[in-house]
Amino acid sequence: MPVTRSTNQSQVQLDLKIEKTLRRLRKKARLNTMANARQQTLKELAAPNVENQPLCINIDNSVNFELKSGFIHLLPTFNGLVGEDPHTHLKEFHMVCVGMKPNGVDEEHVKLKAFPFSLKGAAKV
Repeated sequence: MPVTRSTNQSQVQLDLKIEKTLRRLRKKARLNTMANARQQTLKELAAPNVENQPLCINIDNSVNFELKSGFIHLLPTFNGLVGEDPHTHLKEFHMVCVGMKPNGVDEEHVKLKAFPFSLKGAAKV
């Protein structure tokens, strides 16, 4: 005797074998998805996907100036290691940028252009 499922419009006949197969396939797909997620580390799951995102620092291209290599070598470096203090890095970075600001260029433009050069290792990534 066929089992039926009632709907608002009409009676639909239910094939138990098809329903069992569908449930089995959905469960298998759900388990595969969970297994793939477990293979990723917590760090990988928490990391943002930056492949298609624009850079977080947007530089105004209308202001044209060049950072001299001597200035870049004076910048403090931040590696993102456990013992490093990011606040200290920013203070030192600010002091170098204030002292070496080219004439006619806003301090913020200098900082935006120079900041990526102060990052190394994990901090740069």
